[in-house]
Amino acid sequence: MSAAETTTAKMPPPRQSPPPGGGSGSPQGPRRKRTGGAATPWALLAPCLLILVLVLGYPMIRLVTLSFQKFGQAQLWGFQDPESVGFDNFTAILGDSQFWQVVVRTIVFAAGSVIFTMVVGMLIALLQQRVSGWVKTLINIALVASWGMPIIVATTVFKWLFDSDYGIFNALLSKLPGVDMVGHNWFASGPQGLAVIMLLVVWGAVPFVVITLSAGLTQVPKEMEEAARLDGAGAWGVFRFVTLPILKPIIVMLTTLSVIWDMGVFPQVFVMRNGHPEDEFQLLTTYSYDRAFQVNDYAQGSAIALITVLLLLGVVAVYMRQMLKIGEVE
Repeated sequence: MSAAETTTAKMPPPRQSPPPGGGSGSPQGPRRKRTGGAATPWALLAPCLLILVLVLGYPMIRLVTLSFQKFGQAQLWGFQDPESVGFDNFTAILGDSQFWQVVVRTIVFAAGSVIFTMVVGMLIALLQQRVSGWVKTLINIALVASWGMPIIVATTVFKWLFDSDYGIFNALLSKLPGVDMVGHNWFASGPQGLAVIMLLVVWGAVPFVVITLSAGLTQVPKEMEEAARLDGAGAWGVFRFVTLPILKPIIVMLTTLSVIWDMGVFPQVFVMRNGHPEDEFQLLTTYSYDRAFQVNDYAQGSAIALITVLLLLGVVAVYMRQMLKIGEVE
């Protein structure tokens, strides 16, 4: 055998480049991997989705069904069969001026509650970044205590605080020069009474906002804040151009959740008004309850509740759109 033939025989075969899909030569390998990866999240979510369907599915179906029927006490007790009336319930509700007053009152109440909750929560969260450790611990204890207090107990406490005869709030205000609030009834008018209820709602919602924002503030890079200060930015400039953009996803989430919760306020109004809210105190939740269980028109009560659900779904749609925009920017 010649030298050339020996050299040629010992040369290794040329290396082939791997296929574009990955390390496996078979085109089916990556496809199976991607399919399994896409199915894993749904498998993990399946128990939660099943519970949601069981807990919320039937009530929602029943709510929609009642909204398109004539359903009163006769139908409830089985003396008459439910009668389909199409959109008559919605036509009657949307043509009622009182309903639109309740809608406007609910929106104003929810907007005021959300704004005050977010502002007060942000201020307390920023304050916690600048106080000593033991002061921060005391603030957290107070927040958790107020957050863990049952709504009925908190409402009873607020009823005592703003009582016209024995309320401590009137007594404290009366100590101010030129102020006489002794015997003042905060619930004599709707705006003042709703302001008290709004204060109760804010008091119960602030702890969650503070705790969440405090956790978000720990993710703000100190280097960026220092750089902004070196560039001449003051406290407001650092907050506006550094802290606020980083906290934007958290703020959007908290704002959306607060709108949903505050539009669904029921026990605070119901208990504060001793189970019979006057017309000036009616919100969508209490108005739906009164229609169903005071007037005994369960169909119209269900229709009002369904309209409330649709309004909240609109809020959720806005929230999802904002979160998608934030994701595209990032």
